[in-house]
Amino acid sequence: MNSFARNSAANTALAPSQPAPQRRSRLPGRFARLPELAGRNFLPLGLFARLPLAMLTVGTLTLVTAVSHSYAIGGLAAGAVGIGSAVGAPVLGSLADRAGQRPVLLVAAAVNAVTVIALLVAAYLTPDFNAPTDAIAILVTAFLAGASCPQVGPMARVRWMALTTRNLPTGNMGLGASGKAAGSGSVAASRADLDTALSYEGTADEVTFVLGPALVGILASLVAPWLPLALAAVLTATLVPAFAVHPSQLAVVRAKRKGPAAVGSAPEGHRSSVRSLGWVKVAVPVLAMVCMGTFFGATQNALSAFSAQFATAEIAGLMYSVMGLSSAVAALSVAYWPQRVGLAVRWVVAAAAMTAFSLLLFLPAGIWPMAIVLLVLGIPVGPVMVTVFSIGGVVAPAGRMATVMTALASGIVAGTALGASLAGQLAQTQGPGAAFVVSTAASGALLVLGIVAGLFLRRKPVTRQ
Repeated sequence: MNSFARNSAANTALAPSQPAPQRRSRLPGRFARLPELAGRNFLPLGLFARLPLAMLTVGTLTLVTAVSHSYAIGGLAAGAVGIGSAVGAPVLGSLADRAGQRPVLLVAAAVNAVTVIALLVAAYLTPDFNAPTDAIAILVTAFLAGASCPQVGPMARVRWMALTTRNLPTGNMGLGASGKAAGSGSVAASRADLDTALSYEGTADEVTFVLGPALVGILASLVAPWLPLALAAVLTATLVPAFAVHPSQLAVVRAKRKGPAAVGSAPEGHRSSVRSLGWVKVAVPVLAMVCMGTFFGATQNALSAFSAQFATAEIAGLMYSVMGLSSAVAALSVAYWPQRVGLAVRWVVAAAAMTAFSLLLFLPAGIWPMAIVLLVLGIPVGPVMVTVFSIGGVVAPAGRMATVMTALASGIVAGTALGASLAGQLAQTQGPGAAFVVSTAASGALLVLGIVAGLFLRRKPVTRQ
């Protein structure tokens, strides 16, 4: 606690007995609290440090397609990045829980920068691309680049959860908004701060995953296809280490090593059943993120087929960004939602709206009507994502917050690949209308999982051993 306060003069919440003078935040309303909690430079640092991840998949697709003149090989390389990220993210999260974020992020940043450069070298040194097997070096380095990519977004969420709940007694941060915490404030105030922080994080994700591909397209078309990945490597090597050593990482407590059972503690079988139930609860938001990713991937591919009927498939990215815009704004609005509305209720209501709005995808017969539908459809998307991340923090086993947050992020990646594959097959054989069925089904599955989450989370929490 004291070391954190010494390293973060801007964070008066961490040292209430020694208040430091603060400049008035320029952020509006509740968002003005965020620099007070984490320091003013944490927001821009956390935003831009996650940009390389947003550039990696599209940058790999662009580069490999350009050098191989094959969309198939480019797609394989991009898929290898996605698979690597889905596999590597939970591993990095688990290591961060045990060893701390700083060493894991520093090592991941160094390894990732090297593997991205290796991917560039492999792409330009491959002599020919007569078959996918000729690109084995590219596929291997693409997988390693995805697996080693620093998970800045999930790590930032872990820090916010630690910063907003550090002064609360263990077990007080649940789904309700009532109750007082000993010391610095109420559970309701901490819940409001956490909602605000996660609302910001949801918007930051949306912004970077719109900005990243756009930056790749601009640099690749105006300069060279290698430049986006080279820039991503530079950003990883500079911004991620700065994020890793930021004083906010000191607020995160490492998982304790297992020791001998105390006298009078619960039997081992009982503790095992409690842990198993805890991970079952974690599986619900992880599956929800798989469904969310399926929705994203299916919608992207369906929009490509839809836009090709009226213009060119390339404008699908612009149309998709319309949904990202409304989703980002709606994610910010979650900070102002009434605290008396529980997380499970928020999930069900937003997912129900998402399912209903997804039915509108079957109606448009032109580009502009579809853009309007996407603008409306994005409104519940942001709140669902913010809420699922919040519930992931609530149900995460003690000391496993980074593991859960990275697993949620991996769920999105894996779901996107699944949705793109399913929708691509349907769009190819039956048209975009059939591909939009996958989007609607994924939204419906989110609604069902929200109901399941409500049933799980209504149970009285068990004291963590």
